[in-house]
Amino acid sequence: MSDSNGGTGTRRSVARLWIQGLLPLALLAVLTALFIRFGPLGVFRAAFPPLEDLTIERVRFSAPGEIEVFLVNGGPEAVTVAQLIIDEAYWIFEIEPGSEIPRLERAVISAPYPWVDGDPLLVTVITNTGVTFSREVEIATLSPAPNARYLATFTLLGLYAGVIPVFLGVLWFPFLRDIQRKWLHFFLSLTVGLLIFLGIDALHEALELAEEVPAAFQGVGLVVVGVLGAVLGLVAAGNWLRGRGAGGNDRLWLAYMIALGIGLHNLGEGLAIGASYAVGKISLGAFLVIGFAIHNTTEGFAIVAPVAKERPALWHFVGLGALAGVPTIFGAWLGGFTYQPTYATFFLALGAGAIFQVVWELGKLISRDSEAGWTAPLNAVGLVAGLLIMYTTALLVVA
Repeated sequence: MSDSNGGTGTRRSVARLWIQGLLPLALLAVLTALFIRFGPLGVFRAAFPPLEDLTIERVRFSAPGEIEVFLVNGGPEAVTVAQLIIDEAYWIFEIEPGSEIPRLERAVISAPYPWVDGDPLLVTVITNTGVTFSREVEIATLSPAPNARYLATFTLLGLYAGVIPVFLGVLWFPFLRDIQRKWLHFFLSLTVGLLIFLGIDALHEALELAEEVPAAFQGVGLVVVGVLGAVLGLVAAGNWLRGRGAGGNDRLWLAYMIALGIGLHNLGEGLAIGASYAVGKISLGAFLVIGFAIHNTTEGFAIVAPVAKERPALWHFVGLGALAGVPTIFGAWLGGFTYQPTYATFFLALGAGAIFQVVWELGKLISRDSEAGWTAPLNAVGLVAGLLIMYTTALLVVA
């Protein structure tokens, strides 16, 4: 009888706990519904025009004599597209899925326009309230189509810029394995310098791109979520693996974390390369490939430095190099065929967060293995040298 009463009491306690937890949410939902239905917004809507925020994400030249304009509604209310102006002339157009674009939704304008290859043009969209939104295209050129030819081309660009240079850097492993321990600590410190520069660079790029994100998607918020999400995700994954007995080799796990962080960063580099070629900036794209190739060779070095005194199987080196380099190819595809600043911002933020977490773990490793830790002169010189190497190689990347 007591067990039955005890079970009933437990169920009542659980039910009461759920009620206590859900009651504020239910009341908030009622309050929100009342405000939307009976609130004083009607007075303001009658007195002021609606606030509109339409973003022209991309202008695509799909074929000779045709142009596509990709729109995102980042404002608080639906927006109705009324007119299209191209180089100060009104043009007929079609819009899918419709002229009224709900909040956070997208639409594509298609218009017949005799654009001239290599010439600039200005695209302006006018809403039914008379508000205008413009985007200037520096060079009009035929946009790459996702066919076998361009897929192969962007794949090669990713291989040249990311995959091959990372594997070249991995070839430093025999050198690192045979040096004295004090010099290994020097190169670990140099790796920290490389990664600090890389992380700050990724964060800076993410914040710059955040300004192009439609307002409703909150670009800075995406950066915060990406950075903190990567840090907490890697910490949680490491603790979970150790708890299951799968994290026995901390140095190898650290190498994989470095490769993951670098891979996310290289995804952003691939986006920049693909987007440059897609809009006709061929010279800029070529300089980016060369600059990133030199820049990324040092990243392979950073990946293998933590396992320099280990004996990982060959397939680990293949996996590490692929994890760091292959995302460059995916980035080139995305940048070349369907570039959007929203996901570019988020991926770069993820890369920055992963790299910062790796820097923290490497710092603990150096402090634990080296008697003087960061105060050792050789280690301090290594860190500064890593920063200078990345700064010097970054000069080769034309912005």
